[in-house]
Amino acid sequence: MLKLIATRALLGLVTMFAVSVLIFICTQILPGDVASAVLGQGATAETLAVFRKELGLDQPAYYRFFDWMFKALRGDLGISLTNQHVIIDELLPRFQNTLFLAGYAAVIAIPLSVGLGILAAIREGRPIDRISNILTLMTISVPEFFIGYLLIMVFSVQLGWFPSLSTVFPEMGFFERLYNTTLPALTLTMLVAAHMLRMTRTSVLSIMSSPYIEMAFLKGMTRSRVVAHHALPNAAAPIITVVALNLAYLVVGVVVVEAVFTYPGIGQLMVDAVAKRDVPVIQACGLVFSGVFVGLNTSADILAILVNPRLRHRR
Repeated sequence: MLKLIATRALLGLVTMFAVSVLIFICTQILPGDVASAVLGQGATAETLAVFRKELGLDQPAYYRFFDWMFKALRGDLGISLTNQHVIIDELLPRFQNTLFLAGYAAVIAIPLSVGLGILAAIREGRPIDRISNILTLMTISVPEFFIGYLLIMVFSVQLGWFPSLSTVFPEMGFFERLYNTTLPALTLTMLVAAHMLRMTRTSVLSIMSSPYIEMAFLKGMTRSRVVAHHALPNAAAPIITVVALNLAYLVVGVVVVEAVFTYPGIGQLMVDAVAKRDVPVIQACGLVFSGVFVGLNTSADILAILVNPRLRHRR
C-alpha cells in the first residue's frame, strides 16, 4: 500500500511539472509581442529592446522556463506588467476569496448530493429516484453562466433577496460575506451536485449486484441497512474520486462564475490579466489552478487506496 501511495504522489509531481511546461509554452506562443502589447504602438525600437531585456525575452526559452519554475518554487511569481505590483501579494487575497466561495459551495453540495445519491439508490425506481435523475440531467445540460444569470434575474432583480454583484473586502464580516456570495455559491452547487449525486447513485447500485449483497438480502436485511453497511463502504472509492474532482472544479472552474458576479477571486484576476495581456499574472493563475487540481486528484487517489479494504491488508 505504501508503494502505491508513493507511486501516486510521484505521478502527481510529474503531472504538475508537465502542466507547468504546458502553461509556459502556451503563454509564450501567443500571437503578437508582449513588449509591444504593454508599451503600445508608439514605442520606439530602442524602448522595445530595453523592455524585452528587462522581461528576459532575449534569453532562450528553456532558460526562461527554468528560471520561472525555480522562482515559483521559492514563492516568487514575478512582477505584474500592468501595475508593477508583486504578483503573490495580489494573488493571495484573491485566492482566499476563491477558496471561501468554493468552500461555501462545497459545504452545501457535498452532503446534499451524497445524501440524495444514497437515498436514490435505496429508493431505486421510485418517484424520488426519477425526480433526482430528471433534475440532475437538466442541471448538467445548462451552462454555468446561464444558471448564474437566471439566479440574478429571479433572486436579485425580481425578488430582491440577494445582491447581483458579489463584492467582498477584507473588513467585511463573516455573515455579510456569506450573504453576498450566496448566489455564486448556489450556481456552483447546482453544477457540481448533479455530478456527485449521479456518481454516488451509480457507484452504490453497481455494488448492489454483487453476490455478498444478495446474501445479505437472503439473510432478511432491509435495503437501507444493506446499502449503509455493505454497499456504501465498498462504493466509497469512486465517490471520493468524484467528490475530489468536483472540489477541484469548484476552485478551477470559478472563472466564468466569478466573471458573471464580478467576484474578486483568482478567476476574475485571470480574466483581467488576459484582457491586459499580463503574461506573468496569467502564468501565476494557471499555476495555482493546476496545482489545486493536481493536488486534489492525487489526494483522491491516495484516499481511495486507504479506504479500499483489499489494499489495507497484506494478501
